[in-house]
Amino acid sequence: MTYLDHAATTPMLAVSIAALNAELAQVGNPSSLHSSGRRAQKVVEECRVIIAAALGARPIEIIFTGGGTEANNLAVKGLFWAAQSKDKNKKRILVSAVEHHAVLDPVLWLGEHEGAVVEILPVDKYGRVLPETLSKAFEKNPDDVALVTVMWANNEVGTVQPIAELVKIAHQYKTAIHSDAVQAVGCLEVHFENTDLDAMTVTGHKVGGPHGIGALVLKRDVELTPLLHGGGQERDVRSGTLAAPLIAGFAAAVTTAVTQRFARATRLTSLRNDLIKRIQDQVSDVVLNGDPENRLPGNVHFSFNGCEGDSLLMLLDAQGIECSTGSACSAGIPQPSHVLMAMGRDEVTARASIRFSFGATSIPDDVDAVMQVLPAIVERAKRAGKPTAKK
Repeated sequence: MTYLDHAATTPMLAVSIAALNAELAQVGNPSSLHSSGRRAQKVVEECRVIIAAALGARPIEIIFTGGGTEANNLAVKGLFWAAQSKDKNKKRILVSAVEHHAVLDPVLWLGEHEGAVVEILPVDKYGRVLPETLSKAFEKNPDDVALVTVMWANNEVGTVQPIAELVKIAHQYKTAIHSDAVQAVGCLEVHFENTDLDAMTVTGHKVGGPHGIGALVLKRDVELTPLLHGGGQERDVRSGTLAAPLIAGFAAAVTTAVTQRFARATRLTSLRNDLIKRIQDQVSDVVLNGDPENRLPGNVHFSFNGCEGDSLLMLLDAQGIECSTGSACSAGIPQPSHVLMAMGRDEVTARASIRFSFGATSIPDDVDAVMQVLPAIVERAKRAGKPTAKK
């Protein structure tokens, strides 16, 4: 199989597996006061220091969670409730139209259940939230905005957002801003302190670490209402027994991904550009989605006009190419990508999209493998999509 779905999840790095396995053989609850507990706590705190250094944060700012979705929920709901506790007029949430559902759904939930006024920030044809768009949203009423949340880089089309500029605007209006950075870490330069974000989401399995572990990077002085209550772990922001083995694997993966970021990004950019050029040269009637320049190094996202993305996906899978569509699936019903629709694509084009994403294990042979089968598969999918003439 040729695996080209690294944006969904990427194989665990050897150093992460080793760190995970070493800790799995140990016993001890990090909250216990006996020797085994103190040993586990030492592992957790050493990993916290390692992860903080890799992300340009302070150790106290690393709040461990069960993954990116939990970290996003904690940030969005916690920041909203904290703003509400100070000022009931703080009801508006400014959220980009291209967010992952792990951000978009909790924002919409707050609108349905907690009285939040959700304002979707439109994007341009590349999927970017322009700084002037955010400024105009604030200018409507600067006093009622509870928080801003804009992802660092889009998981579908790979577009990188102007995060530093958006942070400056939010802070001009003394408003907290959160960013889902799960796609950015290990691919782009991510430095929490320099960017001046108030909260940032990261996760293990996107950088070669284990599933089920992530973190919310949260400024020390930013107030946040917790979702979970219990033992008071993690600054009393996220209660629950800490999973030392997962944290050990996470720390090993993050530090390796960040240390090797430049070399990996250079290599993935070369693979990405090669595949983009060859698709454009050898396949007719295609559209590259996302920013053609300022995009994730491993992201290739095309719409193949006249095809169904799901059909392309299954035909590619039958030939040993694993990738993904630009569609989300809700309750078993395929839906056109909300990201592409927000970028101005029509529903037919949105349904005709495929994402190839490279990662640490990708090699030039992967590009060759795709191009050996893709042109014929596209033609087959186009024929299958044409309506049959009535006799």
